[in-house]
Amino acid sequence: MDASSPLTFAIIGFIVGLIVGLGSYRLFSKSQREAASMRQKLLEREHQIAEMKNSVGSHLTGIYQRLSNIRDEANQLELQLKEDAEEWDIRDAAIQPSLDLSGINSTSEQQAQADTAAPATPRDYADGKGGTLSEDFGLKSNEVATPQPPRY
Repeated sequence: MDASSPLTFAIIGFIVGLIVGLGSYRLFSKSQREAASMRQKLLEREHQIAEMKNSVGSHLTGIYQRLSNIRDEANQLELQLKEDAEEWDIRDAAIQPSLDLSGINSTSEQQAQADTAAPATPRDYADGKGGTLSEDFGLKSNEVATPQPPRY
């Protein structure tokens, strides 16, 4: 066989074509695999993001429900405070500045009695306006023994 024969060129061309074809297939298939791998990672990440959104959404829903429960309990406590204040006839705004006690009926007789009643002088203080201890408290022997209420 001659080196310049068409059959030799055909065989060499076939072998070169086969090598080039295998090389290009390998090169392009590698990029296809990388692209498929990237698509798979993208789908996994999207799935993770969707799960995270669902978990955050359920977490926020739980927080909203707890907050709603706290508000309901606070409203019940405020209602109970109003009822107790009405029962005990408490209207002092300094004691309860944020509590609306406008619905409580007032009786002027109870307020008048509270204003006119002066506190009694303790038994171990001297009578009068000085308010100091009596120097001879308990030393007087000529006092009639009157029953005294117990001291606490």
